[in-house]
Amino acid sequence: MSLLQPDPQAPSVWRDNLPVTSRYTYGLAGERFFRILKDEGKIIGSICAACGATYVPARAFCERCMAELTEWTDVGLVGELHTFTVLFVDMEGRPLDEPELVGFVRFGDGGILHKLDADPDDLQIGMKMEAVLKPKAERIGAITDILGFRPVT
Repeated sequence: MSLLQPDPQAPSVWRDNLPVTSRYTYGLAGERFFRILKDEGKIIGSICAACGATYVPARAFCERCMAELTEWTDVGLVGELHTFTVLFVDMEGRPLDEPELVGFVRFGDGGILHKLDADPDDLQIGMKMEAVLKPKAERIGAITDILGFRPVT
C-alpha cells in the first residue's frame, strides 16, 4: 500500500482526544552550537575545508558543495550589521505596545537574526555589533541566551 492509497482498515472518524507530541531537536551541529553558547558564552561557526565558507550558526554540511563540515571556529561575539527593521506588529499581526528593533548580524558567510538594543537612527549598515549574553547561570542552550546585539562602542 502506498501513501496515496488510504488504508481500508483505518477508522474514518476518530471521536476522542488525539495526543500530539513532538520534540524539536537542533541536530548535531545545532546541538554543539547551542551547548557552546550556553557553557562557554561563545558563538561558533563551521568552516568548509572544500570551499572555505564559514557558517554561523554552525552546520553539519556545506550548502554550497555538500561537503561534511568538521572544522569549527570561535567567530567571536562581534559581527557586522547587514540589515535591520523596526517591527510595529507581532507575529499574529497585532500592534505591539512598543516597537521592536531587529536585525541580521553577519558572521562569516552566515549570521543571526535577533533583537537590537539601539536607537534605529544611530544604526548604519556595516557597523560592528556585539552580542549581549545572559549571565552564565541563566543560559539554557537556546537562541534566547543571546539577549540581543548592541553597537560596539
